[in-house]
Amino acid sequence: MTQSSNSYRGRFAPSPTGALHFGSLVAAVGSYLDARSQGGEWLIRIEDLDPPREVPGAADDILRTLEAFGFEWDGPVLYQSQRLEAYGDAVTDLLHQHLAYPCGCSRKEIAIKGRTGAEGPIYPGLCRTGLAAGKEPRSLRLRTYPEPVIFKDRIQGQIQQSVEAEIGDFIIRRADGLYAYQLAVVVDDGWQDINQVVRGCDLLISTPRQIQLQSLLGLPSVTYAHLPLAVDADGAKLSKQEKAHPVEAKHPVPALLAALEFLNQPLPAERTLDLESLWEWATLYWDITRIPQQQKRPLP
Repeated sequence: MTQSSNSYRGRFAPSPTGALHFGSLVAAVGSYLDARSQGGEWLIRIEDLDPPREVPGAADDILRTLEAFGFEWDGPVLYQSQRLEAYGDAVTDLLHQHLAYPCGCSRKEIAIKGRTGAEGPIYPGLCRTGLAAGKEPRSLRLRTYPEPVIFKDRIQGQIQQSVEAEIGDFIIRRADGLYAYQLAVVVDDGWQDINQVVRGCDLLISTPRQIQLQSLLGLPSVTYAHLPLAVDADGAKLSKQEKAHPVEAKHPVPALLAALEFLNQPLPAERTLDLESLWEWATLYWDITRIPQQQKRPLP
């Protein structure tokens, strides 16, 4: 194992919307090995901010599956549902600095007046200068700016995005009162001193928003590495929403070998290694530079 200081702090942050599937396992393996190969810490965060989408018992099931696969995390598990006060404080800070504002627009209005973007209609700024007469505040949005956010991803290379032009002023608190993922993840990464994030490429488009929020909230910057997404034969992302098959906790070694193969990591000649020996091998030979830069890859 490569020896280094313990300044590396990474995390794995699943949402409890279903069982752990192969795509999630790839993200867990990538983040875990990158941390352990550098003598770093690896934390678990359960992103349970959206009760309507959560599956009862899914959080405990994910943790049991990770344990069965031999993952060992540092410190207690953090649940975002217990961090609402911190998110509220961040929103208050942004409002006081006039960096966020209330929005009274419906989805229908935005769909009619907004340009088409990568994630649907781009918010056209209808409430940026204040609510129109007769409109009631619904959500809260962050003011974006035209200067591009530029960062170097450890796998994907240099990324550049004008959040204002490509995304628009985005929601930090939803109309139903729930805090948005973009806000919560930034607040929690800062609070937990996370400085390395290894996750799937589905979140690459969100990263410039999170970098902007880090800056506005005075939080330290984070280094990112975005792994290819595992897709099925039709090119569709494996996801809990699409009912992707869960990994089998009773047979972790074959699934771990498949995840290593997917990430283009060296595989041991002896494929019947026990779980502990496989983790030792994988940690010793982990090489993030071998991971393909392509953003989607079919299952091995």
